[in-house]
Amino acid sequence: MTRQAMLVGALMCCAGCRIGQPYQRPAAPTPPDFKEMADTDQWKVATPSDDLPKGKWWTMFGDAQLNTLEDSLEIDNQNVKQAEANFRQARAFVHASRANYYPTIGVNPAITQSDFGPNNGRGIGGTSQTFSIPGEVTWEPDLWGRVRLSVENATNNAQVSAAELENVRLSQQALLAVAYFSLAANDMQQAILQDTIEAYTKNMKLTTDRFNGGVASRSDVTLAQTQLAGARAQSTDLRVTRAQFEHAIATLTGRTASDLPIAITKIDGPPPIVPMTIPSHLLERRPDIAASERQVAAANANVGLAQTAYYPTLTLSANPALIATSVASIFSWAARSWSATAALSQTVADFGRRRAQVEGAQAAYDATVAGYRQTVLTAFQEVEDDLAALRYLAEEAGQQQEAVTAAQQAVNLETDRYRAGTDSYLNVITTQAIALNDQQVAVEILQRRVSAAVDLVKALGGGWDASLLPSADALRSGSSAGPCGTPPCGSR
Repeated sequence: MTRQAMLVGALMCCAGCRIGQPYQRPAAPTPPDFKEMADTDQWKVATPSDDLPKGKWWTMFGDAQLNTLEDSLEIDNQNVKQAEANFRQARAFVHASRANYYPTIGVNPAITQSDFGPNNGRGIGGTSQTFSIPGEVTWEPDLWGRVRLSVENATNNAQVSAAELENVRLSQQALLAVAYFSLAANDMQQAILQDTIEAYTKNMKLTTDRFNGGVASRSDVTLAQTQLAGARAQSTDLRVTRAQFEHAIATLTGRTASDLPIAITKIDGPPPIVPMTIPSHLLERRPDIAASERQVAAANANVGLAQTAYYPTLTLSANPALIATSVASIFSWAARSWSATAALSQTVADFGRRRAQVEGAQAAYDATVAGYRQTVLTAFQEVEDDLAALRYLAEEAGQQQEAVTAAQQAVNLETDRYRAGTDSYLNVITTQAIALNDQQVAVEILQRRVSAAVDLVKALGGGWDASLLPSADALRSGSSAGPCGTPPCGSR
């Protein structure tokens, strides 16, 4: 065996050598319990028999119109479509990276026609033809894991893209639900104002009649007119806000702003109780956490890729060919021709370039680890924020309802006193303004409670789970499965 062949063989034996650190999921701060669940029995940790939000989580709110809109979003939302296309692109990169395990094969058939004049030095002239089918085979063995690490990196990035798709989907679903409930609250405010306008109209007639009868003053009539006009202005302003919510919902469902009329609606009641999970499970339920963790894995593979630059590159190439002067003989044994080359490339000195690349890759890895831990901390903050909001808003709703009841009683009493001539119309207006404000605040609190419930579902991952990420095997095998919910999905 020649020395060159022994060298190539020794290098081939190193193909199983592993460069880079095996990936380990970084530790993240995880509390044993959610603090805002400690002092209330409004929530309990779900057991396996409980129904955690899954799939169409918005159906827990029991609103048929919302269900229809959310189904439209699943099909036509352009942000979701863009994220899905990004996932397909990332999956294609996995397939392209895997192709580097195999040689590149090319062929370049050619026909050469030559014409020689009598002064060509041979003493005679003539023509000749040459038929050739040259081929080229080039292969770079994966000695140090360059291809393996590039496939690992591409696979991790594809899983990042899959998780980001689910995060975009969940974010758009939550945005739609919040916009819809805001529109419903707007309609409830409008209904309150319509009732108020009717009451103010009656009061103005009463005041005008009393003025015509010489009982009330001109100032009472002016106050009644001012009050009625102000309520009508508020009603008109609510129409602007409703139109904007309607346009936003249309855009979220993939339609033009002028193409989605939404029927008058309302919030039927307080939000449903959202089943909770233990904090450690949150790490597996949030698609943004899964995306961040997969970014760490991709950055770890990049460190290994940077380290392989210290090792030589072996390129094997072969050039088989068939060459003949006639088509009839080109496929004969005598037409054979071939050559082969084994080339070894090694950087001797780069004045710190490779070291800088490794240090940069390591720094990028450290940055992704910090980003992952920050994402986890933010996730716990969001859950605690929403738990606190639901907890205190429920208490505030009860207190506000007491205020609404008391204010309405005050309005009735002041109106009776005014009719009896024992009180001024200014006191009636004051109590009516308080009552209207209390009713509006009550609706606002209800809207905030429902929105906080939507945010809590979103903060809990909306029923998604990291096991729904496409597995590495599925991505590497070239499967056309989607990123979530369609097989093959499973372990990373």
